[in-house]
Amino acid sequence: MLEVEGLVCRYGKVAAVQDLSITVARGELVSLIGTNGAGKTTTLKAISGILPPAAGRIVFEGEDITRASARRILQLGIAHCPEGRRVFPYMTVRENLEMGCFLRSDAAGISEDMDRLFARFPVLAERRDQAAGTLSGGEQQMLAISRALMSRPKLVLFDEPSLGLAPNIVERTFEIVKEIREQGVTVVMVEQNAFAALELSDRAYVLEQGRVTLSGTGRQLLDDPSVQQAYLGT
Repeated sequence: MLEVEGLVCRYGKVAAVQDLSITVARGELVSLIGTNGAGKTTTLKAISGILPPAAGRIVFEGEDITRASARRILQLGIAHCPEGRRVFPYMTVRENLEMGCFLRSDAAGISEDMDRLFARFPVLAERRDQAAGTLSGGEQQMLAISRALMSRPKLVLFDEPSLGLAPNIVERTFEIVKEIREQGVTVVMVEQNAFAALELSDRAYVLEQGRVTLSGTGRQLLDDPSVQQAYLGT
């Protein structure tokens, strides 16, 4: 479904990602793990069109999207749920959800999807006319996830979905990611909680200094002594 080949991304003269290659099959949940500065977020930004690659190739469902605009990439079915939630704080919950489907024109489908998300997250339904910036961190995360789903994506990129959340909300967030994957949506997830990410993942990649240094199934990486020592604290 997604192929990233020889990706190079730079911030000025600094290479954040170097010769990175990953593949994601339809229906998979694939995680990228690594320390801060390993290039995980940069990789997601390149896939979603936020950061133009310096070199390499990105192909989604057979179409080369390496130089495609973020708008075109969203049209093709890739949604990005960014680190730190990034809701529009002065817009209402409903308006934030509407921003997630601004490229759609099927009014009936949009209404159905919004009703479905309000049923899944009753707190958002209760606060649909409330400014998003007044929600709690967990509520904002639910909103950010819902906003991404309003585009009816084929692939969702999650960047640190559990960051800064209370433990009970972290558990619920991972449950939602799992539910999304079980509904047939492909997921690529960057997550500092390596143990939880690997437990959920079909496959995963370890990134160090902008390069893939290890890959395998989630189970294989959980059992790998080097991963246990570096990322699992065992």
